[in-house]
Amino acid sequence: MTTLARKLRLMDYFALAFGTMIGVGWLVLMDDWLGRGGPLGAMLGFALGGILLLPVGYVYGQWVKRLPDAAGEAAYTAQVFPPMVSYFTGWMMLLAYFIVCPWEAVALGKVAAYVFPSLNSYKLYEVAGQPVFLPRLILGIALTVFLAVLNYRGIRLSATFQNWATTTVLLVFVALLGISGAHGRATNLEPAFRAGPFVSILLTLQIVPYFLTGFESVPKVAEESQQDFHSEGFFRAIVIALLVGAGFYVLSVAAVAYVAPWQGLLGKRFATAIAFEQAVGARWPVRLILVMAMFGLFQCFNGNFVASSRMLFAFGRRQTIHPVFGTIHTTFLTPSTAVLGIMAGTLSGLLLGDALLVPVTEVGSMASALGWFATCTSFWLVDKRARMRWLSGLGILVSLLLVLMKVLPVFPGHFSPAEWIALGIWVGLGVLLQRRG
Repeated sequence: MTTLARKLRLMDYFALAFGTMIGVGWLVLMDDWLGRGGPLGAMLGFALGGILLLPVGYVYGQWVKRLPDAAGEAAYTAQVFPPMVSYFTGWMMLLAYFIVCPWEAVALGKVAAYVFPSLNSYKLYEVAGQPVFLPRLILGIALTVFLAVLNYRGIRLSATFQNWATTTVLLVFVALLGISGAHGRATNLEPAFRAGPFVSILLTLQIVPYFLTGFESVPKVAEESQQDFHSEGFFRAIVIALLVGAGFYVLSVAAVAYVAPWQGLLGKRFATAIAFEQAVGARWPVRLILVMAMFGLFQCFNGNFVASSRMLFAFGRRQTIHPVFGTIHTTFLTPSTAVLGIMAGTLSGLLLGDALLVPVTEVGSMASALGWFATCTSFWLVDKRARMRWLSGLGILVSLLLVLMKVLPVFPGHFSPAEWIALGIWVGLGVLLQRRG
C-alpha cells in the first residue's frame, strides 16, 4: 500500500505548529484585541490561555505517541466513542484549520492594499456591506493556487517554505520589539484595562483558542516524520510552539501599546503599523511590519493548508467521506485529492471577502476548543493512571470552559446569530458528506 512520504524533522514540526498559529491577526485585528481587554487585559488573556492549554498540549503529545494518525481528534475519539461522535469531532476540528485558509487569502489583499491603495478598485460586489475588489481577489487566488501546487508536489517543499517563513517572522519580530523599546513610553499603556480586569481578560480569553490553534497540528503530519524520528519529538514541538506562540501574542500587544497610546488605535485598520509609524515618525517601520506580515500570512496559510488537507485525507482513508479523498499521489506521495479539495474550498470562501474576517475568529475559536475537549476526554477514559487522569481532567475543564464561553448567552462575547448560522452550515455540510455504511 502506498504511504505518505516520510521527510519531517523536529524543526519542521515546530515551524508547522508555530506557523499555523501566527498569521496576520496581530496586524489586522490588534484594535479588536485592545478593544476587548486593553493592553494588560489582552496580554493576560493570551498568557493565561497559553498556560491553561499546556495540559491540553500534554494530552496531544501522549496521544500522538500512541496513535500517529493524520485523523488526529477523529482517531483519538474513535478509541472510546461511537463512529458518529468520532466523525463530527474531527469535522469540527477540520473547520478550525480549514477556515483559516480563506481567512488568510482574504487578508493578503487587505494587507497589500495598505501599501497599494489602487488594489481597492474594480468592485465586483458586496457581502454584508463589505466590498469585494477584483485585484485583491486575484491576489488571494494566486496565493491559494501557489500553496496548493507546493503541497501537491511534496511535503519537503512545503516544510522548507514553512521553515524560511517562520525564521523570517521571528527575526523581524525581535527587531520590532527593539524599536518599541527604544521609542515607547510606559504611560502609553494606561489605562491597563478596557473595562474591569475580569471582563477584559475574559473577552480576550474567548478568542485565544482561535489564535493558538496550531500546536495540535503536529499529529496531523505525524505519519510523515523521518524514519529515525523519536516520538518524544512530537511532544517537544507541541510544547515549544505553544509557549512561543502565546509569548508572541503577549509581546506583540505589549510592543504596540508601549510604542503609542493604545486608546487612539481603537477602530483603526492596521493599528500595529499605525502605532509604529506614529512613534518613529517615518514609514520604514511600516515596511518592516508588512514584510513580517506577509511571511506570517504565508506560514499560517501554509500550515493550516497542510493540517486541513491531512485531516480531509484521513477522512477519505477511513471512508467516513468519499474514499477518493484518501488518494496518495504515486510520484509525490502526497494526499493529492485532499490538497485539491482544500484548494477548491479556500477559493470558494475567498469569494466572501472581508466579511469573513471577524466571524471566522469566533466560530474557529469554539471549534478548536471543542476538539481539545473531546481529545482530553478520550484520553481520560483510556489512561487510568492517576497523574495522567489529573492532567487530562484539567485539559477537559479548560477546554469545556472555552466552549461554554462562546455558546452560553450568560458570557459576554457569546455567539451572534450570524455565527450560529455559519456553524450550522458547516455541520450541515458534514452531514451531507458523511459516507454511511
